Amino acid sequence: MPLFAALQIRYVALQQNWTLPTLTESLRNIAIIAHVDHGKTTLIDVLLAASGAVRAGKEIAERVMDSNELERERGITILAKVTSLFWNETRINIVDTPGHADFGGEVERILNMVDGAILLVDAAEGPMPQTKFVLAKALALGLKPIVVINKIDKPEARPDYVLDAVFDLFAALDASDEQLDFPVLYGSAKQGWMAKTPERAAQERVTNSVAPLFDLVISHVAKPVIVPGAFTMLATTLGADTFLGRVLTGRIRSGSIAAGETIKAIDRDGKLVENFRVSRVLAFRGLERKPIDRGEAGDIVTLAGMTKATVADTLCDPAVVVPLDAQPIDPPTLSMTFRINDGPLAGTEGSKVQSRVIRDRLMREAEGNVALKITAGEDRDAFEVAGRGELQLGILIETMRREGFELTIGKPQVVFREDDNGNRLEPIEEVVVDVDDEHTGTVIETMAARKGELAEMKPSGGGRTRLEFLAPTRGLIGYLPALLSETRGTAVLNRIFHAFEPYKGAIAGRRTGVLVSNSPGVAVAYALFNLQDRGAIMVRPGVKIYEGMIIGEHSRGNDLPVNPTKGKQLSNVRASGKDDAVTLTTPMTLSLEQALSYIAEDELVEVTPKTIRLRKALLNPHERKRAERAKAPSAA
Repeated sequence: MPLFAALQIRYVALQQNWTLPTLTESLRNIAIIAHVDHGKTTLIDVLLAASGAVRAGKEIAERVMDSNELERERGITILAKVTSLFWNETRINIVDTPGHADFGGEVERILNMVDGAILLVDAAEGPMPQTKFVLAKALALGLKPIVVINKIDKPEARPDYVLDAVFDLFAALDASDEQLDFPVLYGSAKQGWMAKTPERAAQERVTNSVAPLFDLVISHVAKPVIVPGAFTMLATTLGADTFLGRVLTGRIRSGSIAAGETIKAIDRDGKLVENFRVSRVLAFRGLERKPIDRGEAGDIVTLAGMTKATVADTLCDPAVVVPLDAQPIDPPTLSMTFRINDGPLAGTEGSKVQSRVIRDRLMREAEGNVALKITAGEDRDAFEVAGRGELQLGILIETMRREGFELTIGKPQVVFREDDNGNRLEPIEEVVVDVDDEHTGTVIETMAARKGELAEMKPSGGGRTRLEFLAPTRGLIGYLPALLSETRGTAVLNRIFHAFEPYKGAIAGRRTGVLVSNSPGVAVAYALFNLQDRGAIMVRPGVKIYEGMIIGEHSRGNDLPVNPTKGKQLSNVRASGKDDAVTLTTPMTLSLEQALSYIAEDELVEVTPKTIRLRKALLNPHERKRAERAKAPSAA
């Protein structure tokens, strides 16, 4: 509804003493949930434009909700974010959630704030592992999702098959009869249209309208449930503001709150965290967070003024003594050791190198990200960081290096458990691989070597096959680069945590050794040229080298000490003709995730704001030999 028409209605209502809708009746809180790359953030761009939340003619960035630098670089949503818009006198708070399984903790927390969900499913791919994960969480909370089959304009779209697969998924997750009776829309978020049936898609494509989705949200999503009583709010996300300092976002369960009022924060056990005065109440209005006079029950707001309160704490009136229930978070499955950089080049590229500074940064991260667990390491300069997967921890490392930190990271380790009988349990993941038919045999063979069990094999259309495995997390560390190499870059891999199951046995690790520098200096082209026959080189000429640094991959299974700084010996005797030109092959460059999956138990990844290096944990060769001799009797 145009703004002028809305103001006219309100003016006439005041003149004739009409009863305007209350906040609860004119408010809807929804989350958009889906597998990665199924179009969540793109859909929000379209909804903002269609509702007028973004001024006509104003240029905004594509995927405007992906405001984080790493989100825009990688094209994925990492942090859950909130926006708000108006449609026909109803304000709709929309939460954009991550689609990758490693950031499932964001999804689990954010679903506490909403009363409904839009489940987005690709019209060609159908339900994927993360679809199952987010849907299970939504159904467990009693939400009744709206299903949107997106990207129906794809040539390979198969909406009838996808709808049947979605219904089967609902049934497999024990959805109630009300949840099974879900409404369905078909459309293209990128082109900005939605339709109630596939047959009407052509008509809606012309009108470019998402009105059917807005109308369905208002009619299908439940109104916020208001609990009578004093002010209570469960803190769901933690943030920092340049001017306001620490801020917490959540949905008000009961009562109301205004700036200047004094409230308290209590933890899950009801213990007092702090008393504080609310300095500002903010609410989401379009793409901005603006101050409001008073936050009412049912609305999603941000409060400022606290110094200690954090995620999962209850912010409430001083008279309240019982905390709100917080949604339990699935346990971490992978851990890495974060250490100080104690190499010879430490402090030359970064400004934050002390263990105290690293510890404070990790603790701040754990406050806002409840899926992370930080514990002290074996020595005071090391910390064990446990999370959901390689991508989540890799994003944390990349963020820290951009902030100026220098770190050394150990090989990723899975988090084991024990059952009641003392048997070791390990995390098992559901793995879905979409691959060309000609490569199915290779994928099944390599997954079997990694203890993966084939659960299902079915055609996915277009000469491709979908393979579903149950595989231990240990076997999947570093598997993606190998998979892309084996399938010539045509495979698509998705994975999600399944359960803790009995230990599957030993899995073969890296089959090659490394070339280790035995002297400090600068890499020389002549030396690297002569080392190329030994294996793939990882450094370029002119790069600073130190003793114990890994400069390449050995073609055999053992580690080989080499001297990449040795130049050509010059003499008074000149050979006839010109010297042979030195031709170097392109060095083997590893990304952060590839480096973390490549290293062995006795190796580290050195991360600085400018460089990613591989090195031995013990730089001195004599110390490495002593460690190997000490390890040999225990292994026997």
